[in-house]
Amino acid sequence: METGFEKRFLVNRDDTGRFIVESYRTGKKYFVEVIEDERTPQWGDVNPVTKKVEGNYGGKYRGGISEKESLLTPENGFTKVHYSGVGASPFSVIDELDAKLPTLEK
Repeated sequence: METGFEKRFLVNRDDTGRFIVESYRTGKKYFVEVIEDERTPQWGDVNPVTKKVEGNYGGKYRGGISEKESLLTPENGFTKVHYSGVGASPFSVIDELDAKLPTLEK
């Protein structure tokens, strides 16, 4: 069952890159945010004459957020936040963390 926070977390998920992974083995939910950095490319139209990006679409279609836009904060109940690092898969971090937890009883 989704909570109010989960629904808010997933709003505009295609634009923000946020998603939730629930482990079938442990039942634990992992909230994932794609944090962009200064190397994240701009989205817009390339002017064929100047070769510069024009018509920047701002925050739309980025597939990530800045760190200050993160919802994974102590105020929202998140005390253990893990970073997978640039180029690393968040699923590998989830697998590593999940392996340390006991399996659900069936």
